[in-house]
Amino acid sequence: MIEKRPLGKTGIDVTSICLGTMTWGEQNNEAEAHEQLSYACDERGINFIDTAELYPVPPKADTQGTTEQYIGSWLNERGRRDDLVIATKACGPGEWIKYFRGGPRHTKAHLHEAINASLDRLQTDYVDLYQLHWPDRSTNFFGRLGYNHVDGTDETPIDEILKALESLVANGKVRAIGLSNETPWGVMTFLEIARLEGLPVVASIQNPYSLLNRTFEIGLAEVSHRESVGLLAYSPLAFGVLSGKYLGGNRPEGARLTIFDRFSRYSNLEATHATEAYAALAAKHGLSLTEMALAFVTSRPFVTSNIIGATSINQLKENIDTHDLRLSDEVLDGIEVIHVSQPNPSP
Repeated sequence: MIEKRPLGKTGIDVTSICLGTMTWGEQNNEAEAHEQLSYACDERGINFIDTAELYPVPPKADTQGTTEQYIGSWLNERGRRDDLVIATKACGPGEWIKYFRGGPRHTKAHLHEAINASLDRLQTDYVDLYQLHWPDRSTNFFGRLGYNHVDGTDETPIDEILKALESLVANGKVRAIGLSNETPWGVMTFLEIARLEGLPVVASIQNPYSLLNRTFEIGLAEVSHRESVGLLAYSPLAFGVLSGKYLGGNRPEGARLTIFDRFSRYSNLEATHATEAYAALAAKHGLSLTEMALAFVTSRPFVTSNIIGATSINQLKENIDTHDLRLSDEVLDGIEVIHVSQPNPSP
């Protein structure tokens, strides 16, 4: 059985492995999405599914929402909605996604329109976890290092955002709320305002976390522990780089980095050197790089769930099979040696 962990203080328990979906509608068709859902949920016991109104990735106006539609058609066929925990996300602002509501924001009007559209596509009356996909303010996320404050930028005040989310909870469309691509200041401010004003308290934070990007540990891990805002770790295989399939300059047919050269975050020179070192360490201990990379993420005490994604059933099976793998102290020590020598090459 796959371990279940509490989602903050919501009373909701989620499996330590979460089924990621962002390739559905781009690299995977509807039948393949349904196959993955049935295998993960009905054969392997995963109860947690994560999606977003933005998906599939890379985001495009003509495919937007397809991922939620595939989940919805599967839900409609399967039934038994209440044994699943379904999470989705609302876009933050950005000139590159003006096709969302003329430019998405986290205002009450935008969030109500967004959740209603997501619920229609998902063919459900509610989502268990509703997340803000990225902040409604200028800050550092999506690999941006350093913080440069910009005066006069338009941003939705956090108390207004929380009041908007409260209205979604009150009308039964959302059970719990979460953040994504957030900073320590952001999480703590959401928590402080919620407690002062009696508004919903965030239950989780969905940020990148992998052997190539452990920046979460610098400020957010302590927040997760002390405030019960656990990490939903995305890109634990660093866009597939930590499967080892791109080593030696390989570009397998149909693989994400082969199809989409825009995704270079995890394939810079430093990341490649680190990946080679991690692959050697895994091989030394009789592990695949995928096994070591995923088991490391799932084992971290601040992780609520490890969001895995796959484009084939074989990949999905291998990923899920790591749920109970425990790395030895020798392997963990070896990981730290590499991390110190090549810290966070893909922030």
